Amino acid sequence: MKQKVTVVGAGNVGATAAQRLAEKELCDVVLVDIIEGVPQGKSLDLTQAAPIEKHDAHLTGVNSYEASANSDIVIITAGIPRKPGMSRDDLLATNKGIIKSVTKEVIKYSPDAILIIVSNPLDAMCHVAMEESGFPKQRIIGMAGILDSARFRAFISMELSVSVESIHALVLGGHGDTMVPLPRFSTVAGVPITELIEANRIEEMVTRTRNGGAEIVSLLKTGSAYYAPASAAVEMAESILKDKKKILPCAAYLTGEYGISNLFVGVPVKLGSKGIEQIIELKLSAEEQQALNKSAAAVQELVDAMKKMG
Repeated sequence: MKQKVTVVGAGNVGATAAQRLAEKELCDVVLVDIIEGVPQGKSLDLTQAAPIEKHDAHLTGVNSYEASANSDIVIITAGIPRKPGMSRDDLLATNKGIIKSVTKEVIKYSPDAILIIVSNPLDAMCHVAMEESGFPKQRIIGMAGILDSARFRAFISMELSVSVESIHALVLGGHGDTMVPLPRFSTVAGVPITELIEANRIEEMVTRTRNGGAEIVSLLKTGSAYYAPASAAVEMAESILKDKKKILPCAAYLTGEYGISNLFVGVPVKLGSKGIEQIIELKLSAEEQQALNKSAAAVQELVDAMKKMG
C-alpha cells in the first residue's frame, strides 16, 4: 500500500486504531511505543490475523521513529490514561511532556504529515503539538467531537430503538465535562430529536454524554474507553486518506470562528486530503453560544495552566 499511517502509543487505543486501519485496508500501519516488545508483538499478532480478516495491509511495530518516515497521518495516542477519580486536568503536566517529545520525533521523519491528537486532555494537547511542530492549523486536529457525538447517537438509538445509521448528532466544545451536545442539530432520519423525545429525557442523555468517558472508567475500574475512541480517530483518518471531505466534529484551531480565537475547540469541519479544509459555522442560539463560550473558557484555563508550567 502506498499510504502510511503511524500510530504512536501501542496501548488499548493505539492498538485498536492500528487494527481498524489495517482491517479497513486504508493504509500500511507503523505502531510505535517506548515499551520494548509491545508494538512488535501487537503488530505481529495483527499480521497473523490478516489472512483470516482478508487484508494485505503491512503492519510494523517499533520502539523508535525511523520506520515512521513519510507518514501521511500520525495518530498520537501516547500518554497516561485517566484513572478512577482522576480528572482530565490531572493528566496535564505528564502528558504535556510526552506529547512534546513525541511530536518532536514525529516531525523529524514526517514533516508533511497530518497529526490527529487523541491524548488527554485533548484540546490542550493539540496546543502542545502545534507549538512543538510549527505545523499550520489545518494539519493539527483533535479527536473529540466524533467520539462524543457517537456516544450521544448511541444513547438516542437506545432510547428510540432505531438504527444508529439513521441518527446524526452534534457535540461541540472542549472534550470534557463542559462539552456542548446540541439536540436541535441532532436528528433521526432528518427529524430533530426535540420532536421525538421528551425534553427531560434529552437532558438526561446530554448529561450521560458529557460523563461518557467517566462512566466507562468507573465500570472498568482499571482503564478507560478505547474501542470508540479508536473508531473515531480512524474515521478521521479515512476521510483524510480517501479525500472524502466528510463533515465531522473535531477539535480545530479557531481564529475568530464562533467568536473564539487562538484556541482548539470542537466544531464541525470538512476533512479532506489537506486536513481541515473548512470550518463550518452554525448559527447558534444565545444559550448554545453561551455554553460553547463556557466550554472554550475551560480549555483556555488548561492552556494558561500549561504556560505557567513553562
